[in-house]
Amino acid sequence: MDNSQKSYGQILKATSLFGGVQVISILAGVLRSKFAAVFIGVAGIGLLGILNSTLNLIVGVSKLGLDASSIKEIAFINKSSDLKAVSKTVYVLKRLLWLTGLIGTLLTMALSPVLSEIAFDSKDYTFSFIWISIAVLFKQLTYGELAILQGLRLLRKLALVNLYGSLISVVIAVPLYYFFGIDGIVPTIILSAFFGYIIARYFSVLFANEGYSLSLKQMLSEGKPMLKLGVTLSISSLITLLVAYIIQLYITNTGGLTEVGYYNAGIIIINSYIGIIFQSMSKDYFPRLSEVVDDNNKVRETVTQQATIAVLLVTPVVIVFLVFSKYVIKILYSAAFLPTALFLNFAIMGILFKAVSWSMGYVIIANGDSKIFIKTAIAFNCLLLAINMLGYSSYGLEGLGMSFVVYYFIHLIVIGIIMKKYYDFVFPKTSQKTFFLCLLMIFITFGITYIELEVFKIVLLTLAVIASISFTLYKLNKVADLKTILKTKFRK
Repeated sequence: MDNSQKSYGQILKATSLFGGVQVISILAGVLRSKFAAVFIGVAGIGLLGILNSTLNLIVGVSKLGLDASSIKEIAFINKSSDLKAVSKTVYVLKRLLWLTGLIGTLLTMALSPVLSEIAFDSKDYTFSFIWISIAVLFKQLTYGELAILQGLRLLRKLALVNLYGSLISVVIAVPLYYFFGIDGIVPTIILSAFFGYIIARYFSVLFANEGYSLSLKQMLSEGKPMLKLGVTLSISSLITLLVAYIIQLYITNTGGLTEVGYYNAGIIIINSYIGIIFQSMSKDYFPRLSEVVDDNNKVRETVTQQATIAVLLVTPVVIVFLVFSKYVIKILYSAAFLPTALFLNFAIMGILFKAVSWSMGYVIIANGDSKIFIKTAIAFNCLLLAINMLGYSSYGLEGLGMSFVVYYFIHLIVIGIIMKKYYDFVFPKTSQKTFFLCLLMIFITFGITYIELEVFKIVLLTLAVIASISFTLYKLNKVADLKTILKTKFRK
């Protein structure tokens, strides 16, 4: 196995490792939701959802994007094997997160009456927000420990933290919901955050901090690169959340709550189930790219390899969803949600474009180019909002799905131009060929779904699924030597 095959193999191993963890996490979430539905009822689930949404929003703002920006810093410094430099960066990160976490906690306490009024139109839940302010600190500290593991590419430990964190949340939630009902919601949130931090802390690398005694001014100076990029990432995330919220309001006012339900169901399928691939790959990809960011040749090689794997893995998944979308919707939701397929079958085709632009987009973050990143984030979100509104107002749910395909296509073209202009990056012809073959298979499958003759359609769709899986396995074996990887795994 040559170096190129080893690199491709590493990507596949990391993806399979975190893919399995993500699946277990989703199953744990489903189990948790089922017990919640039985023990705390619809009202309890509503309360839980609002408290968690508020908590995540507060943490998202108060952590200032440090969890993501620190991964870049730690990974880049770690490649030099300078333990003291890594230790100092980790020390600064932890102190910054303690500082921002405490500020977030105190602000949550101080604003608890306001938060209760906004969320529930009354001050009855003021004490609930005061209590969950404790969770703000622990969740923020947990993100720091996870960033350390990811930056150092300690992937097995990172996977175990995610796995045990998901399982412990079920172990905590079920008895508290059973014995205390709705009154068990706040303790569940706090204890889940606390034990999540304990687990992350246990698996995280503990550096000796002797000799470090930085003043606030020195700490802010040392952490300036992390803070600068982190704030940029944080602003981008808030813009994305705002645009998503406006789109939902627009659909509500135009088509009603039912239409929003169909749209949200489709988005959850795309982000949570198909998104597993991207979430799994990012755990290894971002720190790996950050390590080589000062070497253009290695950056080109890393991005090309990642994009190739992403395209090959996404293609059969998209085709399977196109073929079985109605069954998937029935299993995950119910027959009442079948109109979601009108949106999903179009929108899902844009995922292949996303697989490529997603791989390239990380180069901007890895380089710490805050200005380029924030400008593109604002422009793309405005474009998404405009196209979604136009698509939905013109053709309803189908138009909304079409708008996602158009958006991801434009996104790919623009990111490609930026990569060429600022980073001198162009995909090799072999990768372009693979991409266009996968795109062709997806579009052909989509066309087959509109054939009226049922028997003929079933035969062709079956062949499409077999062809996509076979093509992916053939190409993966060619670039990564799947046989050797599997033999090695079974020997272990």
